[in-house]
Amino acid sequence: MADVQPIIEVKKLGTCFHGEWIHKDLDLTILPDRIVTIIGASGCGKTTLVREIMMLQPISAGEIYLLGEKISSYDLEDAYTKRVLSRMGMMFQQGALYNSLSILENVMFPILEYTDFSYATVRDLAYHKLRLTGLKESAYNKFPKEISPGMQKRAALARTLALDPNVLFLDEPTAGLDPNSAASFDELMLNLQEQLGFTAIMITHDLDSIWRTSDEIVYLSNKQVTLHDTVSNAANRPDIPDLYEYFNGERGRIAKAHYLQQRKG
Repeated sequence: MADVQPIIEVKKLGTCFHGEWIHKDLDLTILPDRIVTIIGASGCGKTTLVREIMMLQPISAGEIYLLGEKISSYDLEDAYTKRVLSRMGMMFQQGALYNSLSILENVMFPILEYTDFSYATVRDLAYHKLRLTGLKESAYNKFPKEISPGMQKRAALARTLALDPNVLFLDEPTAGLDPNSAASFDELMLNLQEQLGFTAIMITHDLDSIWRTSDEIVYLSNKQVTLHDTVSNAANRPDIPDLYEYFNGERGRIAKAHYLQQRKG
């Protein structure tokens, strides 16, 4: 069986702000068709790493590859670079929907920006993405402030999926949701990932969501990837005290119990 090509490779990454290194000699390989969650203490560089992979922030050293292409040296003004960037999508923590556009127009926006499709085709594609997320059609012509936080999350996810990206980045996707809405969003993510075959990279502190959705954990500390493993293995590493406490403290034990109970059910 042939080796699977990594969808993302980060090699010897260095990130320096005002003389302080956030990342140094950081290596990370992510294979396709997985949901990977990045965790670590505040200030360890989780969001910075995602921004660098998405070419939203320059790196100080090292290389970043997307599907074998070295993207860290690309010119952001180049048309080819923009096409490469369209293979990645970002769902921001607060959704980052445009308040002056309807939900449908929000999803249409990136398709209009990156393609030459007719307006009618773009509208139909946007409808399709919204239906995938289970958002009711009655919400399509409303503005973001007129719908609930849970509906806003689904709309933001539909916009992230607009260009059929290979990789989805999600920053705290269940933040601000009640437990039932968060569980519903997690289930949606699992179904869409299986249906569409994208790779998802999340930053989240929601332990319930981590147990429900994640295939792998990437733990950042000491400027590098300290551990890259399954959730179960990551939760059983007493040799990494902070990580062990994270998964086995009171909140961690409750989240694991919920997960195991749901699996039995």
